[in-house]
Amino acid sequence: MTDADIEKAVRDILVQDFEVDESALTPETNLFTDLDLDSIDAIDLTVRLQQETGRKVNPEDFKSIRTIADVVAAVKKLLADGEAKAE
Repeated sequence: MTDADIEKAVRDILVQDFEVDESALTPETNLFTDLDLDSIDAIDLTVRLQQETGRKVNPEDFKSIRTIADVVAAVKKLLADGEAKAE
């Protein structure tokens, strides 16, 4: 998956599951201050990302996430780690 693919998946999840206006989403959008997501929403987002990627998300990797760009970077790392383990 490319960064653009990951970002599109994250945007789709936010629009469909959290009813966020897509026009409000940029890589710099803060999930908590700009979109008013809370800790339960963050867990729900993590679960959806696990479903999308087929990989188990390490909660520690997601504790520092604040922006959409952070989510993209974390998912990219998750996918890369999964590929490295498969080799």
